[in-house]
Amino acid sequence: MDTLPVGEFKSQFADILSHIRLGKGYIVTYGKKKEKVAVVIPYDRYISHKKPYKLGLLESKGEVIFHEDFKMSDEELLGL
Repeated sequence: MDTLPVGEFKSQFADILSHIRLGKGYIVTYGKKKEKVAVVIPYDRYISHKKPYKLGLLESKGEVIFHEDFKMSDEELLGL
């Protein structure tokens, strides 16, 4: 996965999109410190990256569904 500053990402946007369609991903950086602000990956890889949550001992007792607007990291959810 290549890393690009936002200016380069903007100037080469059409070319980058064609590479993304072929399966390549990019990290976008911003500012003098080159802070990583975004990862751009093909949509099918984004969809397949979602993983199901296992309930462990409670697996046969119920299920859990997280809606798209749920804003909590895995670490916060697990209390880590």
